[in-house]
Amino acid sequence: MLFLSAAVAASILVAAVLAHPGDDHSHEIAERAAFAKLSKKDLSHCAKKLKDSGLEQRAITRRAATAQKIRQKRGLSTTAPFLRARAGPLDTDHHSSVNYSSDTDSSSLFSSNSSCILSPEVTLGPYWVGGEYVRENVSEDQAGLSLILDAQVLDISTCDPVTNAVLEIWSCNSTGVYSGIVTRGNGVGIADPSNLDNTFMRGLQPSDADGVAQFTTLFPGHYTGRATHIHVLVHFNGTSFENGTYAGGYVSHVGQLYFDQGLISEVEATGVYTTNIQTLTTNADDSILSTGVANGHDPFVEYSYLGDSVEDGIFAWISFGVDLTSQQTLTGAATLTENGGVANTDNRGGGVMVLAMGETVAQLDEGSQVSYLR
Repeated sequence: MLFLSAAVAASILVAAVLAHPGDDHSHEIAERAAFAKLSKKDLSHCAKKLKDSGLEQRAITRRAATAQKIRQKRGLSTTAPFLRARAGPLDTDHHSSVNYSSDTDSSSLFSSNSSCILSPEVTLGPYWVGGEYVRENVSEDQAGLSLILDAQVLDISTCDPVTNAVLEIWSCNSTGVYSGIVTRGNGVGIADPSNLDNTFMRGLQPSDADGVAQFTTLFPGHYTGRATHIHVLVHFNGTSFENGTYAGGYVSHVGQLYFDQGLISEVEATGVYTTNIQTLTTNADDSILSTGVANGHDPFVEYSYLGDSVEDGIFAWISFGVDLTSQQTLTGAATLTENGGVANTDNRGGGVMVLAMGETVAQLDEGSQVSYLR
């Protein structure tokens, strides 16, 4: 593995506010390309162990049961065929070439054809908020299309499920606004200071015995400069507080999940998503995503419609590998406290990483984001 010294890290500063209009992502693109040349791209080396251990079959059974349970709860047909949908990276066609019916075996519907190493985010991004709630449903009162996410974390070295992790997700809402942040470029910017106390589309869940955490969220909207995505962190050794929040410890992975462009287009044509006036960036036009794909990474979820159309909801799943030797401590743009959200004025709205891997520590100046190679 290759680590950056503090001196080298300081020489490749990344803009404090990532993904705002006019941002230059050239530094991040170059770093991700360098990572790709050194890293494994997928979990293909784990296939035999996952099968022999029964982990893959348990995943198939779990996903099928979850999808059916949601159908039943929402009054959808439990006998109708699922539309399994997953195109190749950057492909715009979301429909599977397989003709599925109600008799199709669940192993064909809910397998992990693209178990992967998530293309790493060498910057945390500007809108991470520390100290959020441990909860399965992060939707709150937001409008949008329901998305159930089944995420499985595996140790990239041993192929074993990571059972002691806490997964965190966060994303913008259907109109491209992040909760917990008051800054120019996010929704109405500084005109709504109450957004600092909001927590929608943010939450954490512990991984179970199979390394799995499930979330109920909404399909994210878009904002200028980046393709539609969900942020992911994998935490360890933090503290769960009596008020239901989690903080502290360290992080071993910072990544993003993406969606097929055809699915994004269908979602964007419905309901509240049509009111989003920000410019939509497609997967193919997202320079950070497309560079990772060109280098062999595939951070796209598998998914199925829960009913006849996207408006009935989406069930998505992904398995990804984590390098457990990586230990990062993070400082967010804000922190959720018992008195509400508190902005981190030191870094001016941008997340900061302090990376401690072995004896190597790299930290950048206030207002910047640490970049790293692994």
